[in-house]
Amino acid sequence: MSTLKPVRSDGRETKVRMKAVAQRLFAQHGIDGVTVADIVAAAGQRNKASLQYHFGSKDELIGELLVDGAQKVDAFRLALLDQMAEDGGPRHVRDVLDAFVRPVYQLTVTESEGSTYLRFLSNVQLTHRELFRAHIGAKWNTGYRRCLEHFRQLLAHIPAPVLEQRMSLVAIYTTTVFSIKEAPADDAPASSRIWTHKFTLDNILDTFEAMLVCVPSAGTLEKLK
Repeated sequence: MSTLKPVRSDGRETKVRMKAVAQRLFAQHGIDGVTVADIVAAAGQRNKASLQYHFGSKDELIGELLVDGAQKVDAFRLALLDQMAEDGGPRHVRDVLDAFVRPVYQLTVTESEGSTYLRFLSNVQLTHRELFRAHIGAKWNTGYRRCLEHFRQLLAHIPAPVLEQRMSLVAIYTTTVFSIKEAPADDAPASSRIWTHKFTLDNILDTFEAMLVCVPSAGTLEKLK
């Protein structure tokens, strides 16, 4: 009588599984709180060298995860901007702001196993900025640059250095706000209550828009000289 051998996943499935597991662990415990052994074990791999085989190192794995998310955001952002261009726009700051923010928000609602990318990203930016610069840097930000150019045209009354800084702040706040949304309700009950309101996303966009369009104070303008 023949014995059936257990079905083994191919290399691609293993790699995808390890990336999903690693991103979740990094989101929950931080980059320094997760070891290669933790990832290998959580992914159900017996071979301790499997991470090195698929990625080369923990840092290269982190790099792949960073790029995966950045590509998704940039592609969606560009699609929204292209659609606006076909429709003859954008005509309003809010249109551009929506195209800038919505792709990040979308990450929190489309992941099949629960979104963890933004918590992971926030951790990398906070504790390992050199890794972020090495793998992302000025890449995968075509949509960001196009949004900034639209803001420059629509907000000509805001001095360029002030506007650029405000957009950087909006980008940071966007990642932070939606990374909190990603957290399970048991971990962040206050955040969970915030997201029960249907108007929450619109209200967030309202506050970001106010940041961008606000006339600079006399103090700000004085320090520009």
